[in-house]
Amino acid sequence: MKVKINIDTRTFVRFWLVVIGFALLALLIYSARTALIIIGAALFFSIALSPSVNYLAKILPSKSRVLSTTIAYIVVVIALGMIVFLVIPPIVDQTAKFVQNIPDVINSTTNQSSSISKIIDYYNLQPDVDKFLIVVKNSATQFVSGVGPFLINSIGSVLAVITATILILVLTFLMLVEGPMWMNRLWSLYSNKKRMEQHRNLLDKMYKVVTGYVTGQLSVSAIAGTVAGISVYILSLFFNVPASLAIPTAATVFILSLIPMFGAMIGAVFVSLFLALNNITAAIIFIIFFILYQQLEANYISPKIQSKRIDLSVLTILIAVTIGIYLFGIIGGIISIPVAGCIKILIEDHLDRAEK
Repeated sequence: MKVKINIDTRTFVRFWLVVIGFALLALLIYSARTALIIIGAALFFSIALSPSVNYLAKILPSKSRVLSTTIAYIVVVIALGMIVFLVIPPIVDQTAKFVQNIPDVINSTTNQSSSISKIIDYYNLQPDVDKFLIVVKNSATQFVSGVGPFLINSIGSVLAVITATILILVLTFLMLVEGPMWMNRLWSLYSNKKRMEQHRNLLDKMYKVVTGYVTGQLSVSAIAGTVAGISVYILSLFFNVPASLAIPTAATVFILSLIPMFGAMIGAVFVSLFLALNNITAAIIFIIFFILYQQLEANYISPKIQSKRIDLSVLTILIAVTIGIYLFGIIGGIISIPVAGCIKILIEDHLDRAEK
């Protein structure tokens, strides 16, 4: 049995206009992805800082939101600046020292190992070893001397990052200052008071999810960073590890711990690599200790702090973090869980209204 379907020209045109419209919208979003990431990051940070700004606005004599925002902002910018200056110089210094000392490490390892020395002597490989050490030393020297030109060649990327950071900071400041005014204008547009209250309660729930998660995650990250920094300092008392690495360790683990689930472990691996440049035993002890600490954090500290803040399953969290990181990098990983929590609230609200 043959079925003949007649489609008039108007329906056909409308169908393709819709398809083309969605395609153009997707292309527009993709083209503006950098700007959307900047705006989204600024919105997230403004929501995260909002409780502090609100508290300062209440206790200040002038009750000025601009002044409270400025104070909170200065504290955050100073903290970020300290983290950058505490982390980057020691990392660069340790890397340069390691690269310069590679030939000495290879030479001492060769001399200390009798089996290696015997093989070299038996096969008369000493001239080849000497040539290899010369090549490595020259390569290390070229690497160290090439750091400057590399940084100069990367100036475009650095400027792009600086520009994006400045835009995020400015947008966050303006959102914090003008946020209440914009929300009041939004609520004034509603003619249906009942719907306004529904949407207002919905936004309040989402706001509590974001601020609660940020507060909890900052607490968990601060504990992880402090534990990592203290452990490195203790290791410096017993092994050939610079005590100055303790503060960069704390800052590095703190920042990377903001990425849920596996961020802290990435930070621990990163720190252990720099410890290994000075002492392998210290690096092994640190990574074992941090794995044990991660079990304590995952089973007690984090659930205790984050309980009932984000009601999501482990699988949902892992999917959200994976998507966030692969789409938007570290910022995406940080904001993925509260975004998933907000989506969950929207879905629950929709299903609840659909049942009614």
